[in-house]
Amino acid sequence: MSKDVGMSGFFNRGKPFFGVIFLQFGFAGMDILSKAALNEGMSNYVFVVYRHAVATVVMTPFAIVFDKKTRPKMTRSIFIKLMILALLEPVIDQNLYFMGLKATTATFAAAMCNILPAITFVMACVLRLEKLNLKNIRSQAKVIGTVTTLAGAMMMTLMKGPVLELFWTKGRTDHQSHVNSTGVDVDLHNSLMGAFMITVGCFSWSAFMVLQAITLQSYPVELSLTAWICLLGTAEGAIVALIMERGNPAAWAISWDLSLVTILYSGIICSGLTYYIQGLIMKVRGPVFVTAFSPMCMIIVAVLGSIILAEQMYLARVIGAIVIVTGLYLVVWGKNKDDKIPSEQMVAEKQIMEKELEENCYDKVITIQASDGVAPVINGVPRDRNQS
Repeated sequence: MSKDVGMSGFFNRGKPFFGVIFLQFGFAGMDILSKAALNEGMSNYVFVVYRHAVATVVMTPFAIVFDKKTRPKMTRSIFIKLMILALLEPVIDQNLYFMGLKATTATFAAAMCNILPAITFVMACVLRLEKLNLKNIRSQAKVIGTVTTLAGAMMMTLMKGPVLELFWTKGRTDHQSHVNSTGVDVDLHNSLMGAFMITVGCFSWSAFMVLQAITLQSYPVELSLTAWICLLGTAEGAIVALIMERGNPAAWAISWDLSLVTILYSGIICSGLTYYIQGLIMKVRGPVFVTAFSPMCMIIVAVLGSIILAEQMYLARVIGAIVIVTGLYLVVWGKNKDDKIPSEQMVAEKQIMEKELEENCYDKVITIQASDGVAPVINGVPRDRNQS
């Protein structure tokens, strides 16, 4: 019996970890498929619209059925938050991310996303949601980690170093840097543009997660929240796509090829299930925990990208990725230390309250016994009321 309870407790505690690991594998698959589909000419604007349309169709029936009795009344404040959420992630972040992905590589894009926890920390400090005291080691670790993460991102963007030849990529890679007629290194230019787009997208993604956590407090139905974000994201994304792809109706055509697989996979796994699972985890562990496992996605994409897409790996970019991971976990370590302090304070306060309650009950029993003419019992020994 105790063994079953122990296993049940283990799985309950491990649910957030299993959830974020699932998300990282999902993101890794999306990066590989999306890069291949974008290389074949798929429009990132149209892709975003179709992706969230699929997610809306899949998630809405579940939201209608399972959230029927618990769904709170829709208010103007909640609807405005939903519209902003749909703009931040489905429209701004994803379009910028896919544009950066198109300009660089899947591995580069996944590695750049490791700056997300650092950006979240900076935003929280600016909004005064994060306490910062440079006199304690927790805050020092978070600041040093943030600077280290940004330094690693700059290293990945501006440096390459020698090519790391892997046995499965030898003879297959053709992604070579070349110089155009103006003497500009095209690969460096693409890296800078891609890094800028992905960084701005990470700011939008971070703002989305913070706002999603806030919205869940007044609208605590994850399935309905997911369905609304996907629906409004489809509508808002369609407006952007119609503007950006005007005069190009061929961009909206879908064939039975890799593009369709990418749309279905990304819509179901990386929009529908991701928003839902992410919301569940945030209610328990907060938004910083969700971003802490992003290096896992980078490792998966680096391996699969070199095997499937024959992407070249450069030494400086590998070192930059390691620097990013180091900085990331300094931030996470400092954040975890901050999270433990309230817990320890709550335990101490609970112990004090229990002690005070026990003393109050003891005094009350003595008072009642004395008022009834019964000698109080102290440490098992009856005591005379008149005894000093």
